[in-house]
Amino acid sequence: MNSSEPTAMREITYREAAREALHEALTNDERVFLMGEDVGRYGGSYAVSLGFLEEFGPERIRDTPLSESAFVGAGIGAAIGGMRPIVEVMTVNFSLLAADQIINTAATYLHMSGGQINVPLVIRMATGGGLQLAAQHSHSLENLYAHIPGLKVLTPATVEDVRGMLATALADPDPVLIFEHILLYNRKGLLAEQAGAVDIDRARVRREGTHVSLITYGGSLWKCMEAAELLAQQGIEAEVLDLRILRPLDDESIIATVSKTHRAVIVDEGWRSGGISAEITARIHEQAFYELDLPVQRVCAVEVPIPYAKHLEDAALPQVEEIVAAAKKVVNGHD
Repeated sequence: MNSSEPTAMREITYREAAREALHEALTNDERVFLMGEDVGRYGGSYAVSLGFLEEFGPERIRDTPLSESAFVGAGIGAAIGGMRPIVEVMTVNFSLLAADQIINTAATYLHMSGGQINVPLVIRMATGGGLQLAAQHSHSLENLYAHIPGLKVLTPATVEDVRGMLATALADPDPVLIFEHILLYNRKGLLAEQAGAVDIDRARVRREGTHVSLITYGGSLWKCMEAAELLAQQGIEAEVLDLRILRPLDDESIIATVSKTHRAVIVDEGWRSGGISAEITARIHEQAFYELDLPVQRVCAVEVPIPYAKHLEDAALPQVEEIVAAAKKVVNGHD
């Protein structure tokens, strides 16, 4: 193809892009297998692996008992043994049942073996609220795992990233956690026909702006994009930075956007206390304090268990109007 020719694009849902990534991984490498609750006969809790059991068979599409600690531990063992397991945990809340395996084993094995034993494990899980799944299925706990040395934490928000991050994660010698926001599965986007692996190292500016930086990730990206459109109608040009990776954070890109706009709003569906928004705020203050015209603002989930009732769930989660208000506050200097 001539490099001057436009790239052919197609419309695809986030779910379809994730399925393509999984299918490609299973097809291209016989060491890859998928394991988790309902990934086989049911086709995945979010229908990402629909039809895979029939195509690849029960050796490579493994339904597991409802024991996250057991099947994540089995995935760690398989990774150490030379396989390339993809473990699916139904929701991020349930990953807490495997926290010992993830935090005390997968993340530490390389260190505790003196650099001799890698754990090339990929764990996928749904995260976030907005579907009225109540408190045990709706939280954003990727912040917790971003605290842990030895892990990489990915938060794909676009069809390109959910399609391309998996291949890069599987090639990584160390454990990688991929958090897929539940509200994104039905979201459509444009994907290049020849889309392939993408980096898992850098944040990406999704919209250029000069007046304020909206720094976010995952499902909140699209709320920030909508907020930026509304702000533009009021003469405020917001730059939107998609973090993409929560560990390691891309400090260079964060500082670059703050140095450009001199104002920042961090939007995080996790809770404010002890979350990734606090960490990013601290890094901005440490590295670019004198670039700021006004203090950093944060828009986070209300510090309650996520409610079931729709109006209460909406009230608990960051919304577009809150992002717009926070951006106007740092631009105008007042509410």
